[in-house]
Amino acid sequence: MTAMETLEATSELQSRLSSLSFSSFPGITSKQCDNTPPDRLQNTSLSEGFGQSTNPADMDETKEDSGQHSEGNEEAPAELALGEGGEENNSAGSCQLSAEMKAQMPPLSPPATWTSAALKELKAKLRTEKDSMVTVYRGDIMTVHVPTVPEAKKVCWEFATDGYDIGFGIYFDWTPVTSRSITVHISESSDDEDEEEELEGPVSNGDVEKGSKSHTNSNLAEILPVYRQDSHLSVHGGSHDFPGEGTYLLKFDNSYSLWRNKTLYYRVYYSA
Repeated sequence: MTAMETLEATSELQSRLSSLSFSSFPGITSKQCDNTPPDRLQNTSLSEGFGQSTNPADMDETKEDSGQHSEGNEEAPAELALGEGGEENNSAGSCQLSAEMKAQMPPLSPPATWTSAALKELKAKLRTEKDSMVTVYRGDIMTVHVPTVPEAKKVCWEFATDGYDIGFGIYFDWTPVTSRSITVHISESSDDEDEEEELEGPVSNGDVEKGSKSHTNSNLAEILPVYRQDSHLSVHGGSHDFPGEGTYLLKFDNSYSLWRNKTLYYRVYYSA
């Protein structure tokens, strides 16, 4: 076979192979043509997004919208700050008013107190006097309201109990006196607190073991915190000079007792 014949045979073979590739495998050719290259997809997406964002009119509208939202967000905190400022002003005004009322009240001197071993003598005497021997039931608080009177200069008290101790404390209400009668109020501890809120404002009896706490009512002042007194072992008594016009509140507190009622002997009187 000559070189020319060999070349012709090779060309004919290549020609047949090419025709077989395009005619025998059309699916492969179509699939490759239908698929869009990933790079082309990404480029198209980016270019479309960039084209939309670079529109001057759209950019101006976006700026205006964002400016409106920004202004709205700035106005809301301003209103909130105004509300908070109003509350602070109200609170400051209330505190200032309360401070002014308290500043007008003279300071209260401590009471003079004493104890005596004459338990039997006091009990025997008070048994014969009306309303001087009472029972303070478990969980109850007995409050004796004693108004100041022009004829006297001080209030005095004495008390004792049978078998067990009792809590005792003294307060002074600066509210002007409307009645000169000595009155007694006996209630459960929760009722007593509600009554104090109605008559004199919120009063916290506190822990009888540790003494009562300060009071929020500007008209009510504490002279002697409520403490448990060993009044079953000795007579407890005392006196206090009138600080001005008002009403004494002598509290006999049995609110801490869950089971025991207390028999109380007491008397309250004025002295010049």
